[in-house]
Amino acid sequence: QVQLVESGGGLVQPGGSLRLSCAASGRIFNIYGMGWHRQAPGQQRELVAAIASGGHTNYTDSVKGRFTISRDNAKNTVYLQMNSLQPEDTAVYLCNANLRVTISRPIRDYWGQGTQVTVSS
Repeated sequence: QVQLVESGGGLVQPGGSLRLSCAASGRIFNIYGMGWHRQAPGQQRELVAAIASGGHTNYTDSVKGRFTISRDNAKNTVYLQMNSLQPEDTAVYLCNANLRVTISRPIRDYWGQGTQVTVSS
């Protein structure tokens, strides 16, 4: 089956940096969009950043200028470089991929298990 595995989360002080990685594996015909969402306790899941297969990106306003999303299509991997982290960035970060398992199946979203990012002094 398709699996998305995140890594790179952890504890960092305000102003610090982390880089998250997410690798997709399994039977995959093609990956279209990939991205990162986050969910803090008591809050709804929100889009952080997304990147299309051709490289177009979207960011939520609160992370623009601080976070950078990128991908390596050959490795089926998406990255999120997070700089100038603030306590408000604390959340579980979840990787998402929009993909086809085979040419005959519809495009749909797959999700990773999430990685915890905690920004605290």
